[in-house]
Formats: sequence, C-alpha cells, structure tokens
Amino acid sequence: MCKKLNQHDNRLFAALPSEDYQRLAPHLEVVSLPFQRVLHNAGEVILDVYFPTTAMISAVSIMQDGSIIEVGIVAKEGMVGIPVCWGDDTAVHQTVVQIPGDALKMKAEILKEEFYRGGALQKLLLRYTQALYTQAGQSAACNRLHTLEERLSRWLLTVSDRVESEELALTQEFIAQMLGTRRSGVTVAASTLSRAGMIRYSRGKINITDRKALELTACECYQVIKGEYQRLLGSKNG
Repeated sequence: MCKKLNQHDNRLFAALPSEDYQRLAPHLEVVSLPFQRVLHNAGEVILDVYFPTTAMISAVSIMQDGSIIEVGIVAKEGMVGIPVCWGDDTAVHQTVVQIPGDALKMKAEILKEEFYRGGALQKLLLRYTQALYTQAGQSAACNRLHTLEERLSRWLLTVSDRVESEELALTQEFIAQMLGTRRSGVTVAASTLSRAGMIRYSRGKINITDRKALELTACECYQVIKGEYQRLLGSKNG
C-alpha cells in the first residue's frame, strides 16, 4: 500500500506556507528506511535528500582506523542532505539509519531549485543550518569537557526527543560508537543511571524511567541545543 503524504509529518514542511508545500508535494515520495541503510557516504554526490518522519538518521565521521563517532542526529525536525543548499553536491559525512522508519524523499536538484527561489523554504533551511552548527559546536565541547555519564544522559534525552518515545531500541555497543568511547565505559555509565532509577535497560532496549532526574544529570549541552532548535525552528527537539 502506498503511504500518503502529510505536510505535518516533518516539521520543516509543517512550518512552510501551504502553497510552498503544495508546489513541492508532487516531487516527494514516502520511503521506508531499514536499520543501518546508508543514505550517503562521505565524498559521494548527493542525488536525493530525505526529510525523516518516523526514522532517525545519524551523521557519522569514520576515521582511517575504522573508528566511528556521531556528529549529528536528524529526525522529523530536519533533513538529510543539507550540503546541496550550500552550493555543494558532496556529502560531508556518512548518513546511516539508526532507528528504522519512514521519510519523504526528494531529488536533490528539485530542492536546489526551490532553495534558490529565495522563498520560505530557503529561510527555513538557513535557520536549520544554524541549528545544526550550534549542535555540532556544542557537541564538540561536550565530548571534550563533560563526563561520560553526562554525555550519555544528554544523548539518550536527545534521541528520545527525536523519536518521541521513552523506549529506545539501542544497544550499548551502538551507543559507544556514537559517543566515540569504549563499550565498557558505556556499561559503567548506564549501570550508574540504572541504579539511580533513571533508565532501565535490557539487551537491545533502553527505557527512560525518570526523565526529570535524567535531565538533571545531563550536562547543560542538552538544554543549550534544544533551546536553539526551539528558538530557530519552533521545534521542541534538539
């Protein structure tokens, strides 16, 4: 069954005037994105862009030794393939599906044409770019200055915001990759949060059981990034 388009399934489209969205709607396709599907590899030409609706995508940087660290998260508040709006068709990072779900797919050329019209979508995507810049800068500072327990709390809250669920299908091995640390460190930090009653975890699943306490444990980066998304996009996610 072909899934129907809905303007409000992605918050960038939801923020557009109806006439702008209707102009783009014929060029949008609803696609299902499975777990670990690579949408773009670093250095590849971006042919399609994605506006997640229920999926969550991670932008990751891969080192020469194979180590991986997450540099950004995109869910229904944003889009994957933003470099095409910067005058470049080349992916900067690998983008990979971390929580499976749906997205709205569009040809990159169509997005570029609409962006260079200079209308509502251009203004919205420029604000989104600023939010991404804040997220990347704050995350770099966070990785250098804050404890793993604080970073893990921030990351879990961010993912929860993006997928709008307190139940997260995540393994400790995957979290360790995204945070750029060893799995043993994540195990210790997760055990601390679990003993304090903030989370409950089993193999492949983490439940946030005391969100307020987890927010108090997270570093200030969580609120800084979330606040910037709210300010720039009117989004509750950060």
